[in-house]
Amino acid sequence: MPVADAEGADSPTSTEHIVHAVTRAIVEHRLLPGAKLVEQKIADRFGVSRTIVRQAFNRLSELKLVRLEPARGAFVAAPSIEEAREVFAVRRMVEGQMLRELITRIKPGDLRELKAHLKAEREAVKRIDVPTRSKLLFDFHVELARVLGNQVLVDLIQELVSRCSLITLMYQSADDAETSHAEHIAILQAIEARDADRAAALVDAHLLTVERQLTQRPRAPGVPLGSPA
Repeated sequence: MPVADAEGADSPTSTEHIVHAVTRAIVEHRLLPGAKLVEQKIADRFGVSRTIVRQAFNRLSELKLVRLEPARGAFVAAPSIEEAREVFAVRRMVEGQMLRELITRIKPGDLRELKAHLKAEREAVKRIDVPTRSKLLFDFHVELARVLGNQVLVDLIQELVSRCSLITLMYQSADDAETSHAEHIAILQAIEARDADRAAALVDAHLLTVERQLTQRPRAPGVPLGSPA
């Protein structure tokens, strides 16, 4: 979708639009670790100035999703295996406590929305819609955070799951979407039953399952944005 090419009042919106689009492409596995982000191509695609694109790259760099190299440009980040382990460790600490708090506050309407999300997950998994299922599987954790109404927590979980998307692209030896979906169902069942200990244990095991699938050898770096896949 075109965005106004303006460096005044519209600039923050334009910048965040590009940040969101690149983040979504990463989460949906359409942008690979190491892929070069071509400043002029992105400016043309979104109908903005290169200044706006550079602002977006700076923001994505702060989120650890893009690496900026002097005289070379911007590249999708390629996290190390050590960074990968640290990200999963933080997720386990944060999400376990998040579920305990969520269970004390969740409402019937929240449960209906989460069940609708899992239904969309199931449909994407069945039709082997890889970009959609990847986004939905990661977004389940963000949706859990949204229930608490804490935007700082939502932003943190969004950043962590986006970084995990890069990590799994680089290091994951298996991609078992059906298992991940089944584990999400079990987590939601524990939430609905108000069983905080079980919910926390299930999300911990879920994240550990993904982490154990990481290998020490990264995949080859990706291709530039806009290049044929």
